[in-house]
Amino acid sequence: MAVTDFKDFYAVLGVSKTATPEEIKRAYRKIARKHHPDLNPGDKDAESKFKDLNEANEVLSDPEKRQKYDRFGQHWNQPNYAEAPPPRETSTGNDFGQYGDFDSFINDLLGRSQRRSPSDGYRSQSPAPDTEAAIALTFSEAYHGVQKRLQLDNDTIDVRIPAGAKPESRIRLKGKGRPSPFTQQRGDLYLTIEILPHSFFRFENDRLVCDVPIRPDEAVLGAEINVPTPDGSVVTKVPKGVRSGQSLRLRGKGWTLQKGGYGDLFAKLQIVTPTDISEIERECYEKIQANTSFNPRAKLEEIKL
Repeated sequence: MAVTDFKDFYAVLGVSKTATPEEIKRAYRKIARKHHPDLNPGDKDAESKFKDLNEANEVLSDPEKRQKYDRFGQHWNQPNYAEAPPPRETSTGNDFGQYGDFDSFINDLLGRSQRRSPSDGYRSQSPAPDTEAAIALTFSEAYHGVQKRLQLDNDTIDVRIPAGAKPESRIRLKGKGRPSPFTQQRGDLYLTIEILPHSFFRFENDRLVCDVPIRPDEAVLGAEINVPTPDGSVVTKVPKGVRSGQSLRLRGKGWTLQKGGYGDLFAKLQIVTPTDISEIERECYEKIQANTSFNPRAKLEEIKL
């Protein structure tokens, strides 16, 4: 990486150089969602920023890579001596000139062991790096499962997302990560699932939830109503006297379970008052208002500082 191409990965993620791994993880997820290509189709600037975010996250979320980056800046990933930073004396009086290549210098500096191979001299025993990336799915793709094609640097990767993927769940693709700059062995690719917003369904923690509007009379007297589910509409009973915000649990009508079967759907009831009513409806409401003994604010009279 040339000096002019140097990217401040901390600035890319908007974190300080003392940021913890959790702070780096939170910052990446927040910004990556904003610039994800699926949410910004055709936006080359967002695509470029998303690529920079993935690169910054890959380096700063890996303790070994982060240590190299903090020490050597733009030279952190240069394997050749010619591209390494200029030699400097250490506290023991040694300098970079005593090392055969940049790999040996890094291994000695970080205290990593080496082994000698008759054919290629010294080789680092450090494991191949893992790669982190995010993938955005629609609710339908996550519910039913989908085949996706990803572009990682110059590699095209086909991945099968199983039915039932949830937000923030991770999929491991063994040997599909970026290659080690030392051994060219590939690490694993970890995909974090992001699910795009749906107009009706949403996740609250691990639950699939939806809001279902009902009329005041349905809340008071009870009713049978149709509720959409991921697998089609079903009829369910609203009990008498329900409150706004109360949930109905529709067993087996929720999200696909990876172990088989389906979870539950939680339908939150929202009592909606009509704004455009007929004359007879108005008369009925006025009669109820004039004759009701129910006072929902009775306990408020006891409240004081």
